[in-house]
Amino acid sequence: MPNLLPDYRFEKFNDITVEFLQLEGIKGLILDIDNTLEPYEHALPGEHVKAWISELESAGIRCAFVSNNSLERVAEFNTSLRIPSFYKAGKPFKKNIVKAMELIGSNKKNTLLLGDQIFTDVWAAKNAGIRSALVPPIKDKRDIFTKFKRLLEKPILKKYDEKHKVSDNNEES
Repeated sequence: MPNLLPDYRFEKFNDITVEFLQLEGIKGLILDIDNTLEPYEHALPGEHVKAWISELESAGIRCAFVSNNSLERVAEFNTSLRIPSFYKAGKPFKKNIVKAMELIGSNKKNTLLLGDQIFTDVWAAKNAGIRSALVPPIKDKRDIFTKFKRLLEKPILKKYDEKHKVSDNNEES
């Protein structure tokens, strides 16, 4: 089992600023859609999503969607944004992440994957050799499988918090 700790955690997707990405040397951003940018029930991106992606792309940060959802879902969501996209991507496998990086002209050192799930998004980033950022799900599903996955994520998130609390305390001394 690979190390499933995300490299970064944020409260919501648009807490990730152009300045942060530039400071970290990120030129390519691989994005999950469902529960990362919008809830499953929102067929289209809200203005906050459009504005954020526009701001990133204006700063030269290229974006792509890599989703495990259907062609219909991804295509409809991407109608107004028109960025490279992959559906039924098979995350945590890396194949479509690698293809997305090729399309947006990024590489392992300057790409970040943003998602809401450890066992698909973070693991996929690890498999592809890129950094990952995790946000809490916007609206979590309540089915038994998802509840079980979220339960399995708790010790990993606790380990992340412990690791970063220690780092923060060391920086202050």
